[in-house]
Amino acid sequence: MDLDTIKEQARSGWGMGEYSGLSEILRPAAHALCDACAVSAGQEVLDVAAGDGNFAVACADEGASVVASDIAPRMVEQGRARTETEGHEIEWVEADAEDLPFENARFDCVGSVFGAMIAPRPRVVAEEMFRVVRPGNTVGMAVWMPEGPTYEMFLLTRSYSAPPADLPRLEEWSKEEVVRERFDGLANSIELERRTLPWTASSPEAFVADMECHAPMQASAKANMPADEYARLREELVELARGWAGGDGPIAMEAPYVLIVARRRG
Repeated sequence: MDLDTIKEQARSGWGMGEYSGLSEILRPAAHALCDACAVSAGQEVLDVAAGDGNFAVACADEGASVVASDIAPRMVEQGRARTETEGHEIEWVEADAEDLPFENARFDCVGSVFGAMIAPRPRVVAEEMFRVVRPGNTVGMAVWMPEGPTYEMFLLTRSYSAPPADLPRLEEWSKEEVVRERFDGLANSIELERRTLPWTASSPEAFVADMECHAPMQASAKANMPADEYARLREELVELARGWAGGDGPIAMEAPYVLIVARRRG
């Protein structure tokens, strides 16, 4: 893997678009992870690959002291602006999930909602999350499954821009045997729970337009792909969404994901 290129693409690509619309859709998963990790008042929590801070906000609402980190400078700006507007005292840090700038065993909980799963070296990101959490305490992740509408979108977009062959597929995080291998020697307990996330749109066209506006990597594809190639991708995305809607009407679907909750060895 060309790690430098992958990380630079992440810094620029994940800063595109107005993430707030997608963030609102993903919010229930952040609250579910906060509950699953039993975050409570007085704890110190780290949100890794935080986006605009859904997990951070959920934990702050419980009374925790929270740090939020993301590799993309513009995402950090959007997150800081959001949490300040909402009245949350959350510290924002620009940071690579594979190289967290925090001391060992600083946090009571380290969590990531559809973020750390994207890091190109899963074992490295796992080691970093466990390194900065206190022994006996919790590391949590929300990750997509290899089924349902999100996976169908991943497959379609990959057909236009295939990732490196040696880059792990992000949906592998939903498999228990894979998680146990990646957390081997780090965790003394691991639990996985399947959940679903409701996702709606007024029409297939509206769904794709929303993604172009609010999903950073879709906004990046629209900005950087040749116009004719992107037009083909867009039409295929609309057709995919028509399948979910059963026509040109409203979309109401459930996107499956998995909650991972693990405890660091004492």
